[in-house]
Amino acid sequence: MIKTLLIANRGEIARRVMRTAKRMGIRTVAVYSEADAEAPHVREADEAILLGPAPASESYLLADKIIEAAIVTGADAIHPGYGFLSESAGFAEACAKNNIIFVGPSPEAIRAMGLKDQAKALMEKAGVPVTPGYHGENQEPAHLAAEAGRIGYPVLIKAVAGGGGKGMRKVEAAEDFLAALDSCKRESSKSFGDDRVLIEKFITNPRHIEVQVFGDSRGRVIHLYERDCSLQRRHQKVIEEAPAPGMTPNVRQAMCSAAINAARAVNYVGAGTVEFIVDGSGALREDGFFFMEMNTRLQVEHPVTEMVTGLDLVELQLKVAAGGSVPEQDTIRLSGYAMEARLYAEDPVAGFLPSTGPLERLEFPETAAGRRVDTGVEEGGEVSLFYDPMIAKLIARGESRLEAAHALAEMIDDLIVYPVRTNAAFLRRTVLHEDFLAARLSTGFIEANIDALVPAAVNPADAAFAVLGALDLRPVLGGSLDPFEAADGWRLNASPRLEHRFVVGEETFTTALGRGPRSLTVTALGQTAELRALSLENLDQGYSFTAHVNGEVVSAVCEALEAGMLVSCQGRSTLFAYDNPEAAADALEAGDVIKAPMPGKVLAVHVKAGDSVTKGQALVVLEAMKMEHALAAPRDGVIGELTVETGGQVAEGDVLVALEALDEVVAA
Repeated sequence: MIKTLLIANRGEIARRVMRTAKRMGIRTVAVYSEADAEAPHVREADEAILLGPAPASESYLLADKIIEAAIVTGADAIHPGYGFLSESAGFAEACAKNNIIFVGPSPEAIRAMGLKDQAKALMEKAGVPVTPGYHGENQEPAHLAAEAGRIGYPVLIKAVAGGGGKGMRKVEAAEDFLAALDSCKRESSKSFGDDRVLIEKFITNPRHIEVQVFGDSRGRVIHLYERDCSLQRRHQKVIEEAPAPGMTPNVRQAMCSAAINAARAVNYVGAGTVEFIVDGSGALREDGFFFMEMNTRLQVEHPVTEMVTGLDLVELQLKVAAGGSVPEQDTIRLSGYAMEARLYAEDPVAGFLPSTGPLERLEFPETAAGRRVDTGVEEGGEVSLFYDPMIAKLIARGESRLEAAHALAEMIDDLIVYPVRTNAAFLRRTVLHEDFLAARLSTGFIEANIDALVPAAVNPADAAFAVLGALDLRPVLGGSLDPFEAADGWRLNASPRLEHRFVVGEETFTTALGRGPRSLTVTALGQTAELRALSLENLDQGYSFTAHVNGEVVSAVCEALEAGMLVSCQGRSTLFAYDNPEAAADALEAGDVIKAPMPGKVLAVHVKAGDSVTKGQALVVLEAMKMEHALAAPRDGVIGELTVETGGQVAEGDVLVALEALDEVVAA
């Protein structure tokens, strides 16, 4: 039995592993960077060791320091979580050399599945169906282009060492291939230190279905059924569920058997996931799925499998790592449906740009039977630009798929996150979209429905709640104040009307709220909402509202902050700031400038002072939270001032480029 476990990770997965380890009576050791010194996973561990500065390359990726921490603290096992060193064969070998149990597969299995081209060749030998494509050694661009033509467009270019959507490009036509190949190789080299790629046929209307497998040291391999991870954005999973919609007993048997054969081909021990690309153009077929890759670690989405099987996958990992056995296949049963949503610190309204900073308000939904929140942050903490922007995972279970989806939406309704922006409202719209509820799924679902899934910058119902919170509520709601003192919008020979000016982001607007005999009507930014049967509950710093809004029952929390009213409703947390004329004047005087939308590192500067630029032209490229963001010119003009250079660090709001009008330059 493992006595002391070091978790070589951070955030929610470190806390998740600790939770099970503590229940099993195992002492826990955390490691942390300087940025995570106050993080919950550090505080909750029995002992914690500082690794180094904030960048992962100087802390969480330092295998030698982690091994040293394990030796110093007497840890007899290391759990790598996911990401970082979880799929490093060298790290697994270093653990073995120091007589430390690595909670994961053997170095040989990690290597065999770590390179996509080699893994596919191995799967072909094992009889596992693979996607038609080119997995050879010749990496000459002309040869790869010829292979793409042979396979037939559209094709996928994929980094052989890739993962998480990095180093992957879909190419629709031959004339676009070489540019996509160059971009893919560049990203792959930077992310994985290996620019080799493979080419695959792009499956039309694809679904992404994966099988959870477990092996033990006695040579037994079992499956824990499948998960559907088709809802993705930029090849990153957004919503995961188990079991897969439309799965039949025959297809499940074929897919799970193929996954077990894949694991047996590398003598797999521990938790792993075999991922398949599936033809989703019709009903699922026994011959309609193809091996994509195997992740030799615990997956982010493992909670949905735990919800429908009743098993603790971390507990099973620790038992197998200590020499125990996997359960008998026929003892594992599916029960109900589960869905997981990844809550990210990003702004869908602004093109999903990352959002970092302090979490002044962070309130998660209550957890109970069938509802779970896994998170690595808490109110008063912060979202750092150095790591993945996931704030939490929200997991809901139901007896039916529809019940699970609605339970997940209800969890999102109870979220409050401020001032960091999140994708919560986007997630809610996704799980309640009619095509999602009807299980019409594909990896292109989000892209195809993006206009319906991204919320408006300002919701008129939210604006109504902000007005009610900002003004005296009692007369509006039928209270008994002196009518000459009540700010109730009374007008002679006209319906009562209230107006209030707010600022949301950089937009200043007037909200008009009209009071009828049975309803309130609010108009904001050209949108209208009608509120009926309004009720409220007093809170310490505001109100909790419930109303029928355009026929839907909506609840919202309105909190009074110094800057304005914070309205949290259906995953949206919007600050309706009080209008400040002086600030507006300052903004007008600032002129045309391009500011950093988030903290990050300057990867490239494509212009210099005096250059003429056109609207949409890329000026500066920033890197934040493992992603590249190109900042473009808002209009035609001339670069007047450039305040950054390649390699520099910028903070959110920093002015990077000042743009002058062409006629101003000519006149000068």
